[in-house]
Amino acid sequence: MTTGTGHVLTVSDATFERRVIGAGTPVLVEFGAAWCPPCRALAPILEQLSQEFQGRLTVATVDTDESPRAAASLGIMGLPTLVLYKDGAPVERFIGFQPKAKLLAKITPHLA
Repeated sequence: MTTGTGHVLTVSDATFERRVIGAGTPVLVEFGAAWCPPCRALAPILEQLSQEFQGRLTVATVDTDESPRAAASLGIMGLPTLVLYKDGAPVERFIGFQPKAKLLAKITPHLA
């Protein structure tokens, strides 16, 4: 799981509403956990996306062990789960590790 360093935000239950729902740009949120190997494998891809789309896309991560409410409210059962929010609403959902090309294909149309 990403640590919030670089351009990837660490979001908690307390900051989810402000940083994700109230964001001015689309937000790709990874729901994961420190113990999750696919989450760790996804971390460099998320960092790349945050740098490549800086200003057009916010990339964030939620540790479901530390902040379970946001994940529970979305019915997230598997890790990692990625949810793309646009205008405060979820518009795409990915479950499990996703290669960068697949993420780009689904995210790019929402970044007009």
